[in-house]
Amino acid sequence: MKNRLLVAKIGGNIIEDPEALTSFLEDFSKVEGPKILVHGGGKSATRLADQLGIKTEMIDGRRITSAENLDIVVMTYAGLLNKTIVAGLQHRNCNALGLTGADANVILAEKRPVQFVDYGYVGDVVKVNGNIITAFLNQGIIPVFCAVTHDSQGQLFNTNADTIASEIASEMSADYEVSLFYCFELKGVLENIEDKDSVIEHIDLEKYTALREAEVITEGMLPKLQNCFDALQKKVSTVHIANADFIKDNTTKHTTLSL
Repeated sequence: MKNRLLVAKIGGNIIEDPEALTSFLEDFSKVEGPKILVHGGGKSATRLADQLGIKTEMIDGRRITSAENLDIVVMTYAGLLNKTIVAGLQHRNCNALGLTGADANVILAEKRPVQFVDYGYVGDVVKVNGNIITAFLNQGIIPVFCAVTHDSQGQLFNTNADTIASEIASEMSADYEVSLFYCFELKGVLENIEDKDSVIEHIDLEKYTALREAEVITEGMLPKLQNCFDALQKKVSTVHIANADFIKDNTTKHTTLSL
């Protein structure tokens, strides 16, 4: 029987709110067994860009990453946010290690090709080095990944954190029974964005298609759900979207994904 592995991705207001982040890290630190944390930080990057007078452009929930914006992303994700999270876990006796994809060559990416949109310095994941991640886990180390990858030619990329979480979970599913948990400020995917309790508790591919066509799901939630289904198709055991309460009580209201 495979060992269980939790891959958790945090974003949204959880990262922006120090109290919410502290609470999440407290609960995450108490989860037994091997675990991996992936974090975004788009709002922090946007705020810093605004302060520096650098324009931020989004299309369908995805960031256009100019050379200037890439500098902001690396500074924010790999620097302040990643090390704040690692320090918070160390404070809770979790031996965490902050990583970009370039560290130990753990996530290789390629520049997204220009089709209808030029996303700039955005990378699509090509390969996740699961052996390196397993080596960290076997030493009792908790990898903490930010949303920065590389192409092995010296170029860093901004890469969607949801995608990184999905790709890591998929790669690790060969050796572990992986649970992938997308954690943000809402209780799950909502039927009505104005009603925070209107959680859609189960979404399969057919339901996803119907919700997308009805424009119930738009913008940032579209790539998140696509990553969920990608992970399931690559044999990840379970995928959930929920708020931070789910990590300590998985009976709380949330969204479960299935094929």
